[in-house]
Amino acid sequence: MGTAILQIKVMPESIDTDLNEIRKQAEEKLIKEKGVPRFEEQEVAFGLKLLMITTTWPEEKDTDLAENLIKSIPGVSQADIIDYRRAIG
Repeated sequence: MGTAILQIKVMPESIDTDLNEIRKQAEEKLIKEKGVPRFEEQEVAFGLKLLMITTTWPEEKDTDLAENLIKSIPGVSQADIIDYRRAIG
């Protein structure tokens, strides 16, 4: 099978949530599942930031697994896959 690219929007529980800790744990979990993640912080409002994760993902694995891995991290309020594309190359 091939490789897909997932984009996951991660909302923290509060302004005080440590995004670096979420990033660290997300990276460990995604790498274990053969993903290669890249992270970007984005301002939401009033000091709240979200974490946008773009990662490779094996097509044979269910995308719910990726979403649930991120949701299981302490401090994560919500994690949603907002884009799924087949990788070319």
